[in-house]
Amino acid sequence: MTAKDISEAARALHFSALVIDGHADTPQRMLDDGYDLAAPLDGGHLNLPSSREGGLSAEFFVAWADPRRFPRQFARRTLDLIASVRAAVAAHPDETTLALSPDDIERAHSVHKLAVLLGVEGGHSIEDSPDRLREYHRLGVRYMTLTWANSNGWADSSGDIDDPIVPHTDNGLTAFGEDVVREMNRLGMMVDLSHAADRTFWRVLEVSRAPVFASHSSARALTNSPRNLTDEMLRAVANRGGLVMVNFYSAFISNRWQQQWHALRAELQSAHEAQAAECNAACIPLTYDRIAALDRQFASRIPRPPLSDLIDHIDHIARVTGTDHVGLGSDFDGMPSLPVGIDSATDLPRITAALMDRGWSDKDCRKILGLNFLRFFGEVQATAQRLQAEQPGVDAD
Repeated sequence: MTAKDISEAARALHFSALVIDGHADTPQRMLDDGYDLAAPLDGGHLNLPSSREGGLSAEFFVAWADPRRFPRQFARRTLDLIASVRAAVAAHPDETTLALSPDDIERAHSVHKLAVLLGVEGGHSIEDSPDRLREYHRLGVRYMTLTWANSNGWADSSGDIDDPIVPHTDNGLTAFGEDVVREMNRLGMMVDLSHAADRTFWRVLEVSRAPVFASHSSARALTNSPRNLTDEMLRAVANRGGLVMVNFYSAFISNRWQQQWHALRAELQSAHEAQAAECNAACIPLTYDRIAALDRQFASRIPRPPLSDLIDHIDHIARVTGTDHVGLGSDFDGMPSLPVGIDSATDLPRITAALMDRGWSDKDCRKILGLNFLRFFGEVQATAQRLQAEQPGVDAD
């Protein structure tokens, strides 16, 4: 079955809904490979045609400065990625618009444009500078994950929390890290806990005055990955008015796929090292597309999980937290394997059809597809307005 084969009821619901996705790594393709959003997918997951065909209303394009490829260049890489997104919007004004608020998303939807939003993945990108954080906000960034897979000195990551060589904090955040969270609250920048270590998660909930979210994480009760959230965490996010946006990556929705992928880790690492050496010897850049193509080659050796595994995670989170606190956070163009039936943004209507098949009402489907995020985003910005009123001499821009 393809996205075009779903029922008329599912299609009607999906294409009349606000469909908001919390995380795409497409800017790396745009910057490294000169990828144009109007071009064919060519192995990717997201472009303008697939967005239209999949009924996508709004997408977070994420600036991720890979700390392994760009040491001591985090801010420069982040700024370049942000610039690539803004240039894409300028190049396609009839189809896209830069969105900075919930109202912007709704306005874009009303005129059938893709609302393009900006996020930053990894707090290392601010290079320990609150001024840099404020600069990103001025450029349109509306969320930041406190960490990527690397701890950064002021917040701990789930990716290296068990590595004794990596320095970590005492309780998840340093005093500076707490100040970063407070400044994000004041700016109206959403605090994203995807990738954060468990103790960082809990400390942030103590510090933050605004609701928090996870832009691309799934349920640990179903797939035992530290990148996913436990049921206790899910309830804590919901109790604070936050949101969990489910990641589509096969390793985060299927224990079987994750185990087989981990078994390939050493072989894949050797292949990446050989790829980097070949590019260096040939004096050609090691671009994102080259790296992603190698990952897809290895991932193709593992059978993809069924779409039902992804729907299980959405279903589980909705049942643990209530239907007001779950959304979609695909991680498009940021991973090598998706469940069967989801090959690109074109296939998003299949998720709506599957939710309807599980018995979720039209109202709840609309919440999951986008209205939950819109409500959460609005609450974060309302908190910022209150905080700015408490500090009238401080400029939030």
